[in-house]
Amino acid sequence: MNLRRIAADHRGLLITGVLMGLFGTAATLAQPWLIGRLIDSVSAGEAIAGTIVAIAALFLLDAALGAGHAYVIGRAGENIVFDARRILGARLLRSRIRDFQRLQQGDVFSRTVSDTSIACLVIAQALAQVFTSLFMVVGCVVLMARLDWRLLLTTVGCLAAASVVSLLVARQVRLAALANRANVGAFGTGLQRVLGALTTVKASRAEERETGELARLAARARRSGIRVTGLNALLMPVMNVGTQLSLAVVIAWGMARVATGSLSAADLTAFVMYLFYLVSPLVMLFMAVGQIQQGRAAVQRVVELAAIPQEEDDRRLPEPSPAAEPAASAVRFDNVTFGYGAGGPVLRDVSLAVPERGLTAIVGPSGAGKTTLFQLIERFREADSGTVSVAGRDVTATRLNDLRSLVGYVEQDVPLLSGTVRDNLLYAQPDADEAEVARALRMACLEDVVAGLPDGLDTVLGERGSGLSGGQRQRLAIARTLLQRPRVILLDEVTAHLDADTEAALRDAVTEASRECAVLAIAHRISTVAQADRIIVLEEGRVRATGDHQALMADDEVYRRLATRQLGPESVLS
Repeated sequence: MNLRRIAADHRGLLITGVLMGLFGTAATLAQPWLIGRLIDSVSAGEAIAGTIVAIAALFLLDAALGAGHAYVIGRAGENIVFDARRILGARLLRSRIRDFQRLQQGDVFSRTVSDTSIACLVIAQALAQVFTSLFMVVGCVVLMARLDWRLLLTTVGCLAAASVVSLLVARQVRLAALANRANVGAFGTGLQRVLGALTTVKASRAEERETGELARLAARARRSGIRVTGLNALLMPVMNVGTQLSLAVVIAWGMARVATGSLSAADLTAFVMYLFYLVSPLVMLFMAVGQIQQGRAAVQRVVELAAIPQEEDDRRLPEPSPAAEPAASAVRFDNVTFGYGAGGPVLRDVSLAVPERGLTAIVGPSGAGKTTLFQLIERFREADSGTVSVAGRDVTATRLNDLRSLVGYVEQDVPLLSGTVRDNLLYAQPDADEAEVARALRMACLEDVVAGLPDGLDTVLGERGSGLSGGQRQRLAIARTLLQRPRVILLDEVTAHLDADTEAALRDAVTEASRECAVLAIAHRISTVAQADRIIVLEEGRVRATGDHQALMADDEVYRRLATRQLGPESVLS
């Protein structure tokens, strides 16, 4: 993401705002000259009505242009923030799962919400302030030189020293701001970590310990924030010292020269007014430089986040041809090997086929590679070698949108969203009609559940689907998947934390779904998969055995061991 390019998209507003600021500055610069002329006219007994009208008109024009400048620049800044957040949000949503999971979520939130605002608003407003302040400073210096160059040299000498110190302070502001943004992100990550596991924290009596850790992170952010505030606070006093010193010298020397007749009172008055006019834009110029340094720190963090690797742009791939799709298998692995990097392959030369319909279960010890199979099917990750096919299509040669419309994925920790039951149900298929909704509810055994809710499908759920039991959330996720009419449904440990009655109800829903499509289920509970049409046993990343429950109990030692531990020794004889 290029923030400069985003800003260029709004250059019309930015240029308009800067021009309004420059014209307003020009109106301001004309005011001391007119006031000097007013003093001369009064001294000479000339008419002053026209001059007073001109001065009043300049005051009004200056006010109008100043207000317009602030509004237009502010509007441009908000537009840039909007575009930056929109683009960054899209990049995060399209990022590769493996790269996104490496990020600290609190820091991602801080960069996306806070840093985009600081980067875009500060840069848009501060850069505009630099242009207008610099124009004002240069204009004041030129007009002061025309009035009296010797007084100007005195003024510049006093202000130059203050300016050098201010530049040094501004550099330190950027470094301190970068550290502060990182510390704020670390606090956000720590807060999200404990709030996401609040029940565990309470059950472990860890409130005091976690409170102390949050306080430590907050204190670190506080210290760096105070440093930024302190450095910012130095900028204006440093400039004020130079200004006050130059003002004292100018007034003392100027009055002495007026007394000797080498400088007119009107010119001294105009010069002092220009000096006063010079102070504010000079201070604002250095304040803007300090703000830009803070903005650069935020820009750096936003750009780093925007650089997250993206899923491949596969729009150039050909659209699928339904007529060419073979119906032999819903999912097929041919000699697939995959590893996460260190530690060797997780899957080794895996070959398997899942029929078009029916329930196929995947079992095996922890670390056997079961969830990795699902990630390869959804193309969250890509195989190191071999081919993964869904509905006869190589997943690497299929558009992601097409692939994921063929596959429905129900995770163990069901990520329902805040909103109504209907919102969650229609999430994958927002244009589904009432008949399709009723069908999905029936197949997921949810009709009675929805009928018993206070507002039926319009019942509002809390965070992560609170308001429904674990089994009801799982069945709602299955109904949501069924609405998109996938060719394959992936169930990842959906019965792991359910009681026997809820597991039985969910098992009925899975059986109903398997009559229309292929259901591929990972399960540690043998009771969940004992009635599966087909069971695949994985061990150490390889397909060890394939068959139904009875056949595997008789022929496969690993499956028999897993079943015996859960179902008891009598299961061996059943």
